[in-house]
Amino acid sequence: MTNELLSARNITRRFRGLTALDQVSVSLSRGAVHAVIGTNGAGKSTLVSVLAGELAPDEGSIFLHQQEVTTWPQPRRARAGLGRSYQRTTIFPSLTVHENCRLAAQARQQHFWNWAAPAGKCRYSTDAAQHALELAGLKDDASHIAGLLSHGRKRQLEIAMSLATAPTVLLLDEPLAGMGSEETDRMLALLSSLKTQHAILLVEHDMDAVFRIADEITVMVNGRVIAHGDPQSIRDNPEVQTAYLGEGE
Repeated sequence: MTNELLSARNITRRFRGLTALDQVSVSLSRGAVHAVIGTNGAGKSTLVSVLAGELAPDEGSIFLHQQEVTTWPQPRRARAGLGRSYQRTTIFPSLTVHENCRLAAQARQQHFWNWAAPAGKCRYSTDAAQHALELAGLKDDASHIAGLLSHGRKRQLEIAMSLATAPTVLLLDEPLAGMGSEETDRMLALLSSLKTQHAILLVEHDMDAVFRIADEITVMVNGRVIAHGDPQSIRDNPEVQTAYLGEGE
Protein backbone atom coordinates (compact mmCIF):
# COMPACT_ATOMS: atom_id res chain seq x y z
CA MET A 1 0.00 0.00 0.00
CA THR A 2 1.40 3.37 -0.98
CA ASN A 3 -0.25 5.00 2.05
CA GLU A 4 1.27 2.53 4.52
CA LEU A 5 3.74 4.49 6.63
CA LEU A 6 4.49 2.11 9.51
CA SER A 7 4.20 -1.65 9.80
CA ALA A 8 5.20 -4.21 12.39
CA ARG A 9 5.43 -7.87 11.52
CA ASN A 10 5.29 -10.74 14.00
CA ILE A 11 6.55 -8.71 16.95
CA THR A 12 7.39 -10.67 20.10
CA ARG A 13 8.63 -9.07 23.30
CA ARG A 14 9.40 -10.95 26.51
CA PHE A 15 10.10 -9.75 30.04
CA ARG A 16 11.86 -12.66 31.72
CA GLY A 17 9.22 -15.37 31.81
CA LEU A 18 6.36 -13.15 30.59
CA THR A 19 5.52 -12.81 26.91
CA ALA A 20 4.09 -9.29 26.67
CA LEU A 21 3.75 -9.38 22.86
CA ASP A 22 3.26 -12.63 20.98
CA GLN A 23 3.59 -12.46 17.18
CA VAL A 24 1.77 -9.12 16.89
CA SER A 25 1.42 -7.50 13.47
CA VAL A 26 -0.08 -4.06 12.75
CA SER A 27 0.10 -1.52 9.94
CA LEU A 28 -0.63 2.20 9.91
CA SER A 29 -1.65 4.14 6.83
CA ARG A 30 -1.97 7.82 6.08
CA GLY A 31 -5.58 8.93 6.32
CA ALA A 32 -6.64 6.37 8.92
CA VAL A 33 -6.90 6.07 12.69
CA HIS A 34 -5.93 2.56 13.78
CA ALA A 35 -7.13 1.88 17.33
CA VAL A 36 -5.59 -0.81 19.52
CA ILE A 37 -7.85 -1.94 22.34
CA GLY A 38 -7.66 -4.53 25.07
CA THR A 39 -7.90 -5.01 28.82
CA ASN A 40 -5.13 -3.94 31.20
CA GLY A 41 -2.08 -6.11 30.63
CA ALA A 42 -3.01 -6.89 27.02
CA GLY A 43 0.29 -5.46 25.76
CA LYS A 44 -0.95 -2.23 24.20
CA SER A 45 1.54 0.17 25.79
CA THR A 46 4.36 -2.32 25.26
CA LEU A 47 3.46 -2.38 21.56
CA VAL A 48 3.63 1.42 21.39
CA SER A 49 7.03 1.42 23.12
CA VAL A 50 8.37 -1.18 20.68
CA LEU A 51 7.06 0.74 17.67
CA ALA A 52 8.58 3.97 19.01
CA GLY A 53 11.98 2.35 19.55
CA GLU A 54 11.98 2.60 23.34
CA LEU A 55 11.92 -1.18 23.67
CA ALA A 56 13.60 -3.64 21.31
CA PRO A 57 11.58 -6.63 20.08
CA ASP A 58 12.90 -10.12 20.71
CA GLU A 59 11.47 -11.19 17.36
CA GLY A 60 9.89 -9.53 14.36
CA SER A 61 10.49 -6.54 12.12
CA ILE A 62 9.38 -2.88 12.01
CA PHE A 63 9.26 -0.75 8.85
CA LEU A 64 8.91 3.03 8.67
CA HIS A 65 8.32 4.50 5.21
CA GLN A 66 9.16 1.07 3.75
CA GLN A 67 12.59 1.07 5.42
CA GLU A 68 13.39 -1.42 8.15
CA VAL A 69 13.99 0.38 11.44
CA THR A 70 13.89 -2.58 13.84
CA THR A 71 17.29 -1.77 15.31
CA TRP A 72 16.92 2.01 15.25
CA PRO A 73 16.76 3.76 18.66
CA GLN A 74 13.92 6.11 19.56
CA PRO A 75 15.69 9.40 18.66
CA ARG A 76 16.52 8.18 15.16
CA ARG A 77 12.94 7.04 14.56
CA ALA A 78 11.67 10.39 15.82
CA ARG A 79 13.89 12.24 13.38
CA ALA A 80 12.59 9.97 10.61
CA GLY A 81 8.99 10.98 11.28
CA LEU A 82 7.69 9.00 14.26
CA GLY A 83 5.95 10.99 17.02
CA ARG A 84 4.30 9.71 20.18
CA SER A 85 2.47 10.78 23.31
CA TYR A 86 2.43 9.07 26.70
CA GLN A 87 -0.20 7.99 29.22
CA ARG A 88 1.10 10.56 31.68
CA THR A 89 1.46 14.24 30.89
CA THR A 90 5.00 15.09 29.75
CA ILE A 91 4.82 18.86 29.27
CA PHE A 92 7.09 21.47 30.88
CA PRO A 93 4.52 23.05 33.24
CA SER A 94 6.45 26.23 34.07
CA LEU A 95 7.01 27.20 30.42
CA THR A 96 4.53 28.73 28.02
CA VAL A 97 2.62 26.66 25.53
CA HIS A 98 4.72 28.06 22.69
CA GLU A 99 8.00 27.36 24.51
CA ASN A 100 6.98 23.73 25.02
CA CYS A 101 6.47 23.31 21.30
CA ARG A 102 9.60 25.25 20.41
CA LEU A 103 11.72 22.96 22.59
CA ALA A 104 10.20 19.91 20.91
CA ALA A 105 10.99 21.32 17.47
CA GLN A 106 14.49 22.28 18.57
CA ALA A 107 15.15 18.71 19.75
CA ARG A 108 14.50 17.44 16.22
CA GLN A 109 16.82 19.89 14.44
CA GLN A 110 19.66 20.77 16.75
CA HIS A 111 22.41 23.25 15.84
CA PHE A 112 25.35 22.38 18.05
CA TRP A 113 27.62 24.63 16.00
CA ASN A 114 25.52 27.67 16.87
CA TRP A 115 25.57 27.23 20.65
CA ALA A 116 26.07 30.93 21.41
CA ALA A 117 22.83 32.05 19.70
CA PRO A 118 19.68 32.36 21.85
CA ALA A 119 17.44 29.34 21.27
CA GLY A 120 14.42 31.63 21.07
CA LYS A 121 15.90 33.23 17.97
CA CYS A 122 15.92 29.98 16.00
CA ARG A 123 13.58 30.64 13.07
CA TYR A 124 13.07 26.94 12.29
CA SER A 125 11.92 25.93 15.79
CA THR A 126 9.81 29.08 16.23
CA ASP A 127 7.97 28.53 12.94
CA ALA A 128 7.56 24.80 13.61
CA ALA A 129 6.09 25.54 17.04
CA GLN A 130 3.63 28.06 15.63
CA HIS A 131 2.51 25.67 12.91
CA ALA A 132 2.06 22.84 15.45
CA LEU A 133 -0.05 25.02 17.71
CA GLU A 134 -2.28 25.99 14.80
CA LEU A 135 -2.75 22.34 13.84
CA ALA A 136 -3.56 21.39 17.43
CA GLY A 137 -6.02 24.24 17.94
CA LEU A 138 -3.86 25.98 20.55
CA LYS A 139 -2.85 29.13 18.67
CA ASP A 140 -4.72 31.38 21.11
CA ASP A 141 -3.05 29.67 24.09
CA ALA A 142 0.52 30.20 22.86
CA SER A 143 1.49 32.65 25.61
CA HIS A 144 -0.27 30.80 28.44
CA ILE A 145 1.70 28.90 31.09
CA ALA A 146 1.36 25.21 30.22
CA GLY A 147 0.83 24.05 33.78
CA LEU A 148 -2.26 26.24 34.12
CA LEU A 149 -4.08 24.70 31.14
CA SER A 150 -7.07 22.44 31.64
CA HIS A 151 -6.43 18.70 31.48
CA GLY A 152 -7.80 18.46 27.97
CA ARG A 153 -5.68 21.37 26.74
CA LYS A 154 -2.58 19.77 28.26
CA ARG A 155 -3.26 16.62 26.25
CA GLN A 156 -3.68 18.75 23.14
CA LEU A 157 -0.35 20.39 23.94
CA GLU A 158 1.33 17.00 24.09
CA ILE A 159 0.08 16.27 20.59
CA ALA A 160 1.20 19.73 19.48
CA MET A 161 4.68 18.97 20.83
CA SER A 162 4.73 15.80 18.75
CA LEU A 163 3.55 17.74 15.71
CA ALA A 164 6.38 20.24 16.19
CA THR A 165 8.83 17.45 15.32
CA ALA A 166 7.16 17.11 11.87
CA PRO A 167 6.03 13.49 12.19
CA THR A 168 4.17 11.50 9.58
CA VAL A 169 3.17 8.81 12.11
CA LEU A 170 1.58 9.53 15.51
CA LEU A 171 1.49 6.95 18.30
CA LEU A 172 -1.01 8.14 20.91
CA ASP A 173 -1.22 6.26 24.20
CA GLU A 174 -4.56 6.99 25.91
CA PRO A 175 -4.85 10.68 24.93
CA LEU A 176 -8.47 10.76 26.14
CA ALA A 177 -7.79 9.52 29.68
CA GLY A 178 -9.50 11.66 32.31
CA MET A 179 -11.41 13.83 29.86
CA GLY A 180 -15.00 14.98 30.07
CA SER A 181 -17.37 14.77 27.14
CA GLU A 182 -16.61 18.25 25.80
CA GLU A 183 -12.85 17.70 25.94
CA THR A 184 -13.27 14.29 24.32
CA ASP A 185 -15.27 15.80 21.46
CA ARG A 186 -12.55 18.41 20.92
CA MET A 187 -9.80 15.78 20.90
CA LEU A 188 -11.67 13.53 18.47
CA ALA A 189 -12.18 16.47 16.14
CA LEU A 190 -8.45 17.15 16.33
CA LEU A 191 -7.55 13.55 15.51
CA SER A 192 -9.99 13.54 12.61
CA SER A 193 -8.32 16.64 11.16
CA LEU A 194 -4.81 15.24 11.66
CA LYS A 195 -5.39 11.88 10.01
CA THR A 196 -5.57 13.38 6.53
CA GLN A 197 -1.81 13.98 6.62
CA HIS A 198 -0.75 11.40 9.20
CA ALA A 199 -1.01 7.74 10.09
CA ILE A 200 -2.35 7.48 13.64
CA LEU A 201 -2.22 4.64 16.13
CA LEU A 202 -4.59 5.20 19.05
CA VAL A 203 -4.47 3.18 22.27
CA GLU A 204 -7.63 3.94 24.20
CA HIS A 205 -10.03 2.54 26.83
CA ASP A 206 -12.97 4.81 25.96
CA MET A 207 -14.84 2.43 23.68
CA ASP A 208 -17.48 4.95 22.64
CA ALA A 209 -14.71 7.26 21.45
CA VAL A 210 -12.89 4.42 19.71
CA PHE A 211 -15.92 3.43 17.69
CA ARG A 212 -16.54 7.08 16.78
CA ILE A 213 -13.04 7.79 15.46
CA ALA A 214 -11.37 4.54 14.41
CA ASP A 215 -11.17 3.40 10.80
CA GLU A 216 -9.77 0.03 11.85
CA ILE A 217 -9.37 -1.70 15.20
CA THR A 218 -6.96 -4.31 16.51
CA VAL A 219 -8.02 -6.19 19.64
CA MET A 220 -5.38 -7.64 21.96
CA VAL A 221 -5.69 -10.11 24.83
CA ASN A 222 -2.71 -11.38 26.83
CA GLY A 223 -0.19 -10.08 24.30
CA ARG A 224 -1.90 -11.60 21.26
CA VAL A 225 -4.10 -10.17 18.52
CA ILE A 226 -7.49 -11.87 18.63
CA ALA A 227 -9.24 -9.72 16.02
CA HIS A 228 -8.67 -6.98 13.50
CA GLY A 229 -11.08 -5.17 11.22
CA ASP A 230 -13.42 -2.23 10.78
CA PRO A 231 -15.46 -1.06 13.80
CA GLN A 232 -18.62 -2.92 12.83
CA SER A 233 -16.84 -6.23 12.34
CA ILE A 234 -15.20 -5.80 15.75
CA ARG A 235 -18.59 -5.07 17.35
CA ASP A 236 -20.00 -8.23 15.78
CA ASN A 237 -17.06 -10.51 16.61
CA PRO A 238 -18.19 -13.09 19.24
CA GLU A 239 -14.66 -13.60 20.57
CA VAL A 240 -14.23 -9.87 21.10
CA GLN A 241 -17.63 -9.60 22.75
CA THR A 242 -16.70 -12.33 25.21
CA ALA A 243 -13.09 -11.36 25.86
CA TYR A 244 -13.29 -7.59 25.92
CA LEU A 245 -16.62 -5.90 25.36
CA GLY A 246 -18.28 -7.95 28.10
CA GLU A 247 -21.03 -9.30 25.90
CA GLY A 248 -22.01 -12.72 24.69
CA GLU A 249 -22.39 -15.80 26.83
